[in-house]
Amino acid sequence: MKEIDPTELQEMLAAEEPPLLVDVREPVEAEIAQIGGSLLIPMGSLPQRLQEIPKERPVALYCHHGVRSLYAAEWLARQGYRTLSLAGGIDRWAAEIEPAMRRY
Repeated sequence: MKEIDPTELQEMLAAEEPPLLVDVREPVEAEIAQIGGSLLIPMGSLPQRLQEIPKERPVALYCHHGVRSLYAAEWLARQGYRTLSLAGGIDRWAAEIEPAMRRY
C-alpha cells in the first residue's frame, strides 16, 4: 500500500496501463463530485464486491479527505491487491488538479 499525491495519480491515470480507480465514498458524495472513470464501491461494500476488482491491476482508491481510502487500501492490500491511496482525497484533487470541480 502506498499513498500518492494528486499529481502522481494524474500521471498514472494518463499512462498506457492505468490503475483501476475506485471511489470508496457513499453515493450521495459521488453525486457532488467524482474523478472521471472511477468505480464507486462504498467502503462498507468492499468485502461483498471484491469480484469487481481485478487482482492483476493496481487499484487507486480515493475518498473525501483520504482517511477512508487509506483504510480501504490497507484492507485490500491484506487481501492480496496492489493498492494506492490518494492523499488528501478528492478535496485535494479538486484543489490541485481540477479547480473547477465542486467541493464540499
